[in-house]
Amino acid sequence: MKQRAPWLLWAGAMGVILAGCAGQPTASQTPDTTAQAVSPSMAQVSPGAQSGNVTNRQVTDWVPPLLTSPEEKAAYYVSRLADRRFVSQYGGQDNPRVWYIAAERLGEIGLPAVPLLFARLNTTDDYELMLALYALQLATQDPLLMARTRGDYIQLPTVLDSAANAGNVSIANEWWQRHSAKLN
Repeated sequence: MKQRAPWLLWAGAMGVILAGCAGQPTASQTPDTTAQAVSPSMAQVSPGAQSGNVTNRQVTDWVPPLLTSPEEKAAYYVSRLADRRFVSQYGGQDNPRVWYIAAERLGEIGLPAVPLLFARLNTTDDYELMLALYALQLATQDPLLMARTRGDYIQLPTVLDSAANAGNVSIANEWWQRHSAKLN
């Protein structure tokens, strides 16, 4: 009986510690500081990057853990292109800039993302189209792809401006006509 007492005391102490870690935030913590303390990848959406009345939302660059291949990650980020809340902010308060998480990640993925992005060029959502075009410009600069296209990538004169979507789609489609056979 005396030998079990230290084990029970240790187990009880661990339960208290774990319960304390999972507890509710204190009244002195605001939701923004709580979210940032929990996950450093949380980012506040800038009001200028939104449409509608959504303000001060928290978004995380979260990838489901079972997505392991670049193709799976690309499919996930393509599905997030239309989400206006899936952005972050950088540049500080003096010069705030919007970081379009899905488009930037698709650019990093490169070649596996290109066919999926071309499939999104028929969307009726101007915001999603604008980000798909931006992601295409980034993704077609993948060194593996540029080796196949002899350095030719999608070069858009104006990015992140939905007014330029029609012209940018034409440029992207011309690139696709020249190089789609080299993607396999």
